[in-house]
Amino acid sequence: MKIDLVSVPSAVVTCATCKANCCRLEVMLISDTGVPERYVEFDDWGGMSMARLEDGWCAALDRDTMLCSIYEQRPWICREFEMGGYECLEERS
Repeated sequence: MKIDLVSVPSAVVTCATCKANCCRLEVMLISDTGVPERYVEFDDWGGMSMARLEDGWCAALDRDTMLCSIYEQRPWICREFEMGGYECLEERS
């Protein structure tokens, strides 16, 4: 039986139940939040984004805990991505 996660209440998603699916999305850096330079990539036009590993995961993701290793310095878009919100549940499904 497949559960439609979009219809599941957002309280189901917590730091303990998060699968870090958003850490596979492309994250453009549009404001300065202090992201360490080692996690920043530049495109051919000078645009900045979070560095990604060869398998597509964000380079700042701690793979042992599946938590952000730069949480206090995370990009603005990551701060706005609401845990348990619509976009989060869409990525989980």
